[in-house]
Amino acid sequence: MKNRKFKQTYKSSLKNYMMLILGCFITAFASNCVLKPSGLSTSGITGLSIVLESITGINYSYIYYIFTIIILITTFILIGRTEVMKIIMLSVLYPTFLVILQRFNIQIILDDTFLVVVFFSVLYGLGVGIVLRLNYSYGGTDTISKIIYKKFLPFINISYIMLILDGLILVFTGFVLGIKVALYGLIMQFLFTKVVDYVMFGFGAKLYKHEIISDKYHEISDYIMMNLKRGVTLMTVTGAYTKVEKIKLCCVCSPKESVDIRKYLSNVDKNAYVEVLPIIAVWGTGIRFKKIDEE
Repeated sequence: MKNRKFKQTYKSSLKNYMMLILGCFITAFASNCVLKPSGLSTSGITGLSIVLESITGINYSYIYYIFTIIILITTFILIGRTEVMKIIMLSVLYPTFLVILQRFNIQIILDDTFLVVVFFSVLYGLGVGIVLRLNYSYGGTDTISKIIYKKFLPFINISYIMLILDGLILVFTGFVLGIKVALYGLIMQFLFTKVVDYVMFGFGAKLYKHEIISDKYHEISDYIMMNLKRGVTLMTVTGAYTKVEKIKLCCVCSPKESVDIRKYLSNVDKNAYVEVLPIIAVWGTGIRFKKIDEE
């Protein structure tokens, strides 16, 4: 029985690592073989590294390595070892793939720049989506945003901090590489974010209702309200078999926020009972909600 369980765990872990490597390779291929040869840039640490290469002349993959080391050390000092373990593998793997692919000098150049933007966005979004589905992180602006939030700006939503960082990188790109490149980068940001959503959650609903039963409902509800800025409803439920009363927490959120909630629960209460239900539409006041009188 133990051997069977070990084999299943081993196969599952091996499959996850293979998918992780595949996702990382796809994003590196998109950046190095599609984006870079066309003279374009994007947001995030990858985009910043490309811009700095044009200024310093240093290969952007090495600049990415430098940023990675700085982010890893800073994360370890300010947040802790647990957070470092979530990003260390991709922090090494992604820039390594960048360096390897440069050796092969593969360049996909299309006459139409907009086709390059779409092609890159689909590939990059596919790779990032695969990685996020496995609950891993590239350790880029998302990790920097988490550090800023926890240590300096706890009153600002993490997603807003990340949006500001990516926006500043695109502005910097505009000054160095030109406004046209920055605008294409903005389009890429929008497109590959949509692709990530589709990879992670399919083409169905874009809002999800979460029903969570946990003894730590106070902590969970505070996290959802303070960090994700989502409303929470608490109700008392009774188990038919145990006759024990418990508190059920309900909230509606986006796909990205759904992933954030799952990550949070994995750290706070691994025994929580969670139901995730797709929603066609929500009428009311809130992000992605429709007003009742809206056509």
